[in-house]
Amino acid sequence: MTRLPVPDLDDAERWTAEHLGDLALEGADGVRASRRFTGGQTAADAALAGFDVRGYASRRSAVLPEEDRGASALSPYIRHGLLPLPRVWDHVGGGPARDVAKFRDELLWQEYARHVYARVGRRIAAPLRREPAVGRGWDGEPYPEAMACMSAVRRELVEDGWLVNQSRLWVASQWTVRAGWDWRAGERALYRHLVDGSPAANGVGWQWAVGAGTGKPYGFARWQVERRAPGLCATCPLHRACPIQEFPAAGSGPQVAPVPGLAADPDPATTAGPAAPVLRGEPETVWLTAESLGDADPALAALPELPAVFVFDEPLLAALRLSGKRLVLLAECLADLASRREVEVHRGAVPAVLAGRRLAVTHAPVPGFRTRSAALEISALHPWPWLRRPAGGSARSFTAWVERHGGTPASGRPRRPARRR
Repeated sequence: MTRLPVPDLDDAERWTAEHLGDLALEGADGVRASRRFTGGQTAADAALAGFDVRGYASRRSAVLPEEDRGASALSPYIRHGLLPLPRVWDHVGGGPARDVAKFRDELLWQEYARHVYARVGRRIAAPLRREPAVGRGWDGEPYPEAMACMSAVRRELVEDGWLVNQSRLWVASQWTVRAGWDWRAGERALYRHLVDGSPAANGVGWQWAVGAGTGKPYGFARWQVERRAPGLCATCPLHRACPIQEFPAAGSGPQVAPVPGLAADPDPATTAGPAAPVLRGEPETVWLTAESLGDADPALAALPELPAVFVFDEPLLAALRLSGKRLVLLAECLADLASRREVEVHRGAVPAVLAGRRLAVTHAPVPGFRTRSAALEISALHPWPWLRRPAGGSARSFTAWVERHGGTPASGRPRRPARRR
């Protein structure tokens, strides 16, 4: 295990390449920051302040030109706890009713995905309701570079580490419904690049896009590209022989036995974590996880006098091989936080690095937190800031979940897309 120097915000790219480059997807020489996003609470606050929900409902699916997009691009900050969902929910209050309803519907989807993942953990990789539908299939890449729509998506993914939801739908449908490739391989491929990559939202979103959640796969065709990215098809080498001219011929796959815990949660209290701080001793350090790196982290906010510690989980990162863009964003979050309070940064296995230290931490609704925290001395465990605290019942459909947890979706239809704001 290694204690690292604290990153500098203006030099986070070089710092990441030097200290974490061997763990990055591209290797040390290929580590680059996202063109679009800077990590840290300061950047997150500015992004939220600059987001106006007006027009969201009609423009959220726009892909090109970029200036026509209505997506908020807040998802990297939501993913890493810099913008808790309740704060984002409140921010849009008072906006046009249709736009507020649609935006809050997307926040509820994000919360729903967290509930599903907190319940079933890595079993999220098993089909939720049906085997994914298989399309016509063809030889070669699942998203051919010759297709202008897929080329544009790939370029933005690699350079920015982010895609609007419509683009994510195109990739998921092309990868699985048309090319017939395993959705789990596609989900992992995008996850490695996305600076907002989330096992919860990615896993549930891909399942809905390929029909494993509803039995209704998303049919990607030229019509969507012409509507959401006007003019792009005219630049395509295949515009006169478009392989996605018509909707794909793909039916629903066979129904499968439900993933254990999805139809009913036998222990909602464990899924949710504590409803109030659990104090077992006097903490000496606040342990920050990648789920919660913002100033509003409950443990961090409750103990402003204590130093914070973050561990780049070497065994996990070696297995995941995330893009350097994601690692740079994490380094920027730590550098920004270190401008306001003492921060320690380590690289190694979390239990070994933090062994023997009395820790305060915020519960994280992911399976890795349970296993790691069980091996550590947690003196103070603080509640996760849920938008809707888990209440049990079925999570096999978004609509059923919403009915039980409160909040009315903008549409009663089951959700299929890989949701992102």
